[in-house]
Amino acid sequence: MNAPLADGYAGLRFPWEAPPAEGEAIEVADGVLWARLPLPMALDHVNVYFLREPDGWTMVDTGFDSRRTRAIIETLRQGPLGGGPITRLLVTHHHPDHVGLAGWLQSEGAELLMTRTAWLMARMLTLDEQTVPPPETLDFCRRYGMDPEVLETRSRERPFNFADIVARLPLGYTRIARGDRLSLGGRDWLVEQGDGHAPEHAVLFEQGGDGLVIGGDQLLPGISPNLGLYPTEPGGDPVGAWLRACSDLVPWADDDQLVLPGHKTPYRGLPTRLRSLEANHVAALDRLHRHLSEPRIGGECFAPLFKRPVTGDTYGLAFFETAAHLNHLWLTGRATREERSDGVWLWRAA
Repeated sequence: MNAPLADGYAGLRFPWEAPPAEGEAIEVADGVLWARLPLPMALDHVNVYFLREPDGWTMVDTGFDSRRTRAIIETLRQGPLGGGPITRLLVTHHHPDHVGLAGWLQSEGAELLMTRTAWLMARMLTLDEQTVPPPETLDFCRRYGMDPEVLETRSRERPFNFADIVARLPLGYTRIARGDRLSLGGRDWLVEQGDGHAPEHAVLFEQGGDGLVIGGDQLLPGISPNLGLYPTEPGGDPVGAWLRACSDLVPWADDDQLVLPGHKTPYRGLPTRLRSLEANHVAALDRLHRHLSEPRIGGECFAPLFKRPVTGDTYGLAFFETAAHLNHLWLTGRATREERSDGVWLWRAA
């Protein structure tokens, strides 16, 4: 669930008022095209980018693996890409709307570039298909105070599986890592790293040239990406990792860079945006800390974080993001937790 951010557009400049239509592309810099692919959710699109190479195109991120998305890629190939092949694929992080078609494009000969953790996470999750939630997931949700009726329903349903919308990834990829220098689309790039929303999230800064930044979901305008705590790493601190990443990226940011985000529209004003992305979660933590002046379970802590009703399809993302913020307060000594007789944690401000 994307957290609300009142000033998420303040101080930013947007060169394009409207996004490209389906199957079309906008040239955002010489030889760099911006296109969109649909997503069947509230955030109904993901941005993809194409960088012209001598022998074809480098593609950045991919969308879900679906018949509709594959058809749109074919339309783009025959239209804006001029029939040229996709020879390289840069995936910023392992989430399915960014890696979904990677295996398909690899099968057609594209070289896949990812950070190691992102590739390992994506491949592991595509191979881990579940018909019902495993006991570890149910125990995690129970401890963090998921609504009992929601938990009971989820315990009987097939959970979300990467394999449903991510093409199987073959063995083999090209690793990129923080500090690497890459040549993509005739441009020189420095690889830096985000975190919190996804581990080892690649963020690329063009060196010279037009000052482009490939931001993925680490550098979104207007919204803050989901920072969820999940049963795969129940003791993790994605909120702390996010705050550190915002700080670590500041030295590479300047006001005139054109940021190419994973969602919404390209923008300028990255230093301002990094400050607001950090401030959003600092403020959310402070609201949650005040909310814990009375002891609460996790399922009672949505209001101070999201400031709007949480129902239906948004419940799961909100729940896991709430767990992340509670765990950060506990790990930093701002909250305590104790186990009730039913195994649910009770949180209160320290």
